[in-house]
Parts: sequence; C-alpha cells; structure tokens
Amino acid sequence: MSTLAKLKFTAAVRKSGISPVQQRRNKLSNKLYEQIELARAQSEGRTYAPTRLRTVTDIDGNRKQMEMPKRVKTWWFVADGGRIVFNVRYGAKVVEFSKGKNAIEVASPAELIAALQAVKTAVEAGELDAQITAASGELRKGFGQA
Repeated sequence: MSTLAKLKFTAAVRKSGISPVQQRRNKLSNKLYEQIELARAQSEGRTYAPTRLRTVTDIDGNRKQMEMPKRVKTWWFVADGGRIVFNVRYGAKVVEFSKGKNAIEVASPAELIAALQAVKTAVEAGELDAQITAASGELRKGFGQA
C-alpha cells in the first residue's frame, strides 16, 4: 500500500462531450468544406472524390475494411440567366436564412467558392445556430423524434 500512498487521489468527472449546438455546427461546417473542395475541383477541371472506410463482407464471409469513394452531391445549380444558385443543406433539409429565403445567388464559380467560405465562417461563428436548430428539428420529425 505504500506505493499508492505516494499518489494524489481526487474526485473527477469527465465532461460528457460537446453540446448539441456545437455538434450541429461541426456537422454543417464539414459538409460546407466538402462543397468548397468540390467547387474548387470543378473550377480547376478535376474531380473531387473523398474516401471513407466501409466494412465489406467477401464471398468467404470474412469482414474487412476498404476505402470506398464517398458520393458528394452539389448544392448548387445554374439558374436562368447563367447565375449560380446554391442552397445550404442540413441533412436532407434546406436551411432557410430568413423567411422565404433559402438560396444564395452568385455570378461565377469564383464567387461561389467565396460565398461558401463566408457561409462556413458564419456557421463556425454561430451566426446560423437558430436556422440549423430549426432544420435539425424538421429532420428529426422525419424519424419520429421531437
């Protein structure tokens, strides 16, 4: 017992994690990063194909992890007049910036990248927390959760 007597004991509780608001910010920020990289790749004429690990069972029943390409859908489209319009999505739900305004319009691919970066900065600063929370609530309703 003399070995343990040399140690300092204390009552400590590990923090359970980050808040749900911060989790939603991080989720949307990561998705915006993917959209920025996708827009950069398209403007440079290359492809953007992030990978993720998937567990695959082969014919013999052995399970192994493989890197598989991850499908990233674009959040933007070309509207009438050649202007680029993009929505910000939280899961399958479109985030409304203000009442009836759910898209951002830009003139060129370079402006698209700048606008995506501005939205990402706003998300990380917490400026869109109310909109993200509303979209999250709508998304959870689809799963039968409140």
